[in-house]
Amino acid sequence: MSKRDELIAKYAADLKDKCGVNTDMDLLTKVTIGCGPSIYNADSSTVSGSDESELATVKNNFLIKKLGLSDGANLDAGIAAVMEQYGQSNRNKYRAVVYYLLTKHFGKESVY
Repeated sequence: MSKRDELIAKYAADLKDKCGVNTDMDLLTKVTIGCGPSIYNADSSTVSGSDESELATVKNNFLIKKLGLSDGANLDAGIAAVMEQYGQSNRNKYRAVVYYLLTKHFGKESVY
């Protein structure tokens, strides 16, 4: 099993255990591949839910540039909803899981 496959399995377990989501494995795989090499770096593989600059990066680089959404309060509300779903007390919020949940939240599966 490759390192990426191991990470995808870990993300799927996180989605099931921490978010109560039945995972679309095909979409999760595509989102994970879309994250590129960041998933292998300890710092960039996670998202800090309390760091405003980190959340701004997620909003600008993922929601606006990748998913093609237009900027607005609904993006911040979507990020807040996903962070709440993942659990504010969860220290490790994996970037691929957050991106997967955001993709589902905004119904942008077609991007992948």
